[in-house]
Amino acid sequence: MALEKSAMTIEPNREKHLGMRWRTILRSRVISVVQEREEQVFLVLSLLIGALAGLTVVAFIALTERLGMRLYPVGSPGWRRVIIPVVGALAIGYLLYRYFPNARGSGVPEAKAALYAREGNISLRTVLGKFACTAATLASGIPLGREGPSVQVSAGIASVLGRWLGLSREKVKALIPVGAAAGIAAAFNTPMAAVLFALEEVVGDLHAPVLGSVVLASATSWVVLRLLLGNNPLFHVPQYELVHPLEFGIYAVLGIVGGFLSVAFTRLLLGMRKRFLLLPRSTRWWQPVAGGLLVGVMGWFVPQVLGVGYSYVGSALDGMMTLKLMLLLVVLKLFAVTVSYASGNAGGIFGPSLFLGAMLGGAVGTVAHHLLPIYTAAPGAYALVGMGALFAGIVRAPMTSVLMIFETTRDYSVIVPLMIANLASLFISTRFQKLPIYQALARQDGIHLPSLKTREELRGRIVFQVRRTSMEILPSQMSVQNAVERTQASQFRSWLVEDEGSIVGVLSRTTLETAVTNGKGEQTLMSLFDALDFPHVHADHPLHLALERMSKAHIDILPVVNRADIHKLEGIITLRDVLDSYGVDSTGSA
Repeated sequence: MALEKSAMTIEPNREKHLGMRWRTILRSRVISVVQEREEQVFLVLSLLIGALAGLTVVAFIALTERLGMRLYPVGSPGWRRVIIPVVGALAIGYLLYRYFPNARGSGVPEAKAALYAREGNISLRTVLGKFACTAATLASGIPLGREGPSVQVSAGIASVLGRWLGLSREKVKALIPVGAAAGIAAAFNTPMAAVLFALEEVVGDLHAPVLGSVVLASATSWVVLRLLLGNNPLFHVPQYELVHPLEFGIYAVLGIVGGFLSVAFTRLLLGMRKRFLLLPRSTRWWQPVAGGLLVGVMGWFVPQVLGVGYSYVGSALDGMMTLKLMLLLVVLKLFAVTVSYASGNAGGIFGPSLFLGAMLGGAVGTVAHHLLPIYTAAPGAYALVGMGALFAGIVRAPMTSVLMIFETTRDYSVIVPLMIANLASLFISTRFQKLPIYQALARQDGIHLPSLKTREELRGRIVFQVRRTSMEILPSQMSVQNAVERTQASQFRSWLVEDEGSIVGVLSRTTLETAVTNGKGEQTLMSLFDALDFPHVHADHPLHLALERMSKAHIDILPVVNRADIHKLEGIITLRDVLDSYGVDSTGSA
């Protein structure tokens, strides 16, 4: 009997082992074929990514609507509008903190970070977490959008497939904009605008070599959406008409006002988000409740604040909303969206920017039509142009904005007013808010994405060539007096400070001595820092940038940090290293 039991135990284990062995052999053969025909596989994969992205967005829409109907049934009492956003934000905050830390926020900065700082890597856990948490967020009534998350989820699908098939690192990175375009094409039902957005915003190069694959994935995703949900545009827009040339001036005014609203939105969101990030990390799980509570209180009095509000955008486009309600929604939605996003809820800012633009444009159009009824079109036309103006001012993708509105209306005559408003909005927003919102959000997370100017400068001498292993790092809990004594015999005049293995700043001898003089000798080094950022460089930065940053900060050493995590040290670079690379000796002679 014992022998029979032993044989019965061995047999299943043997079958399991053989099954695993055959799967390993099969996958190795697939990878071998893929590597031999990588270009052809890349095109086929673009079609597959487009189809999967389309299915994902359809599931997004269906799941969100069904959950929303269950949570907010017709005729439900007002207390639901308060309780559900709070409970939803609390549950989502815990999931994001405990299981899906990379699923917070919009999704566009994270997709760009995967492309430029993470070797094209977006994990399957992040894909699943982003989908689930964003769906729950939107169904709970939190006023964020699904378009940004669709970008990250679709780019994540592309990344997972590319890595599983054993594509080269460069090909996996190239799949990120392919997935991003497919996600936007389905989420907005605008395939051409999706292509332009992927190249203009995600890649930052309209002449990127992945153009063909981006177009293929975008078209495939759009076809899947049409097959499953029908030929239904995101918004039903009335026929646009220009009544009088005087309206061009009103559209310019709308663009200027939209630019200032874009600046207010961006600064408010970034400022509040910085405050939340400075709170202890252990509070991250309940921070989203701040957004849920604010939305719930607002929703008790003004139900239109709940959710992204595309149905109300449709009412504004049809001229069916009152001036008072539109102005009220501009103010309430501005704070509801910025607090919800800043506190850490999962969701994007695409939809909210369109909502704010529609309400602002509708309000401006209503006033203009009241004062000049003979010379102006219906308020809905201004709501349409306002959507584009806010999108251009907040997202900083003016060409995508024009093409998106054109695809929505299929009316060429709307382009000129839209371009006027976009240009005015873009000028104001770039004038008063230098850093684009996605780049600023990434920097707050310690992810420094290269700009077009930076990529052009990479061809010269770079930090990677002269960086060295770090040395003489001071712990953040050391007292200022002890640090002064410890560094007396150092060959440097500046030192890195770390906190639990993470770099938090750089201190110079002058700063330390000044702190002792001011009676701060017993304080910790950590108390001398009051900002999230600190002087640093990345390995791919040009050397002249390192010199400029040393000069500006009055230090002779800079930490070389990771683009995906500003607190992760990769080495150091000193003033002597830079001068030596240019052949300059200690006396300053070449």
